[in-house]
Amino acid sequence: MTESRKASVVTESRKAGTVRNWLLTAVGALLTIAGVIWALQGFGVIGGSFMSGNSVWAIVGPVVALAGLVAVAVGVLRARSA
Repeated sequence: MTESRKASVVTESRKAGTVRNWLLTAVGALLTIAGVIWALQGFGVIGGSFMSGNSVWAIVGPVVALAGLVAVAVGVLRARSA
């Protein structure tokens, strides 16, 4: 493999890693937002839904929000180390 081909492979790999990190961060942010909304609905703060006042969503919401925060943290840390 030539040196220019090796450099091209490394560049493509870095681009793919950057896209994966961005995607992980974006999905994590969306999960965090959805989890917070679900939790607020479960606690009865936000009304007008079948989830409002339902204790299942008061539990599921924070769990999903926490998973989203972890995904954001992993995405950001991977992006910084790249």
